[in-house]
Amino acid sequence: MELWTCELAGCIGALDGTHVPASVPAHMQDRFRGRKKSPTQNVLAAVDFDLRFIYVLAGWEGSAHDSHVLQDALSRPSGLKIPEGKFFLADAGYAARPGILPPYRGVRYHLKEYKGGREPQDYKELYNHRHSSCRTTVERAFGTLKNRFNILKSQPNFPLKTQVKTVIACCTLHNWILDNGDDEYVYDHETWYRVLPRSNRVYQDIREENEAWVLKRDQMAQAMWQDKAGQSTSAAN
Repeated sequence: MELWTCELAGCIGALDGTHVPASVPAHMQDRFRGRKKSPTQNVLAAVDFDLRFIYVLAGWEGSAHDSHVLQDALSRPSGLKIPEGKFFLADAGYAARPGILPPYRGVRYHLKEYKGGREPQDYKELYNHRHSSCRTTVERAFGTLKNRFNILKSQPNFPLKTQVKTVIACCTLHNWILDNGDDEYVYDHETWYRVLPRSNRVYQDIREENEAWVLKRDQMAQAMWQDKAGQSTSAAN
């Protein structure tokens, strides 16, 4: 496996959330249904630059905001511990805080925005360019994990507690496999960008959620208008 190291001094990895399909009782489904149509677990993970999982917190409802899940991970006695002076990279959905560094918002970020020889124009763009190059590690780790363990793409008919343990077990096995030889499921950095879709999760999620609420508003407004038109017709008759 080709190692991809980060150029940002003090950086020990990247963190992000991912959604894993969940099977839950009917009365719990609304809580577990966030931006996905079906119930999911919102799983927070921190990885190093060898794609190994350093920390995993599974079991949160799919409707939980990523920043809330991170706060829970940091506040637990046995939760995510970040050494003094070190930090993880995070996407723009997280706030800058001790141990967590997101990119600049509103500044070119994704590597595809720099194609064609276009270079960063100022310090913010340069930082974001390097941040993007390094933070893709967590996306590659999630992609590798889900490609390796198909159970993480389905809704297993197990108790929720078992589903949570399954996610953690898969991450543990993933680390063991990486430590014990070559792995066909791991793509190097260049291949990841060439052949696999990268998640644009935060910006895409915001756009999807906004689009969904625009549609919901339009549907409500149209229903009100039709109802009003129907009442006017009835009154006229």
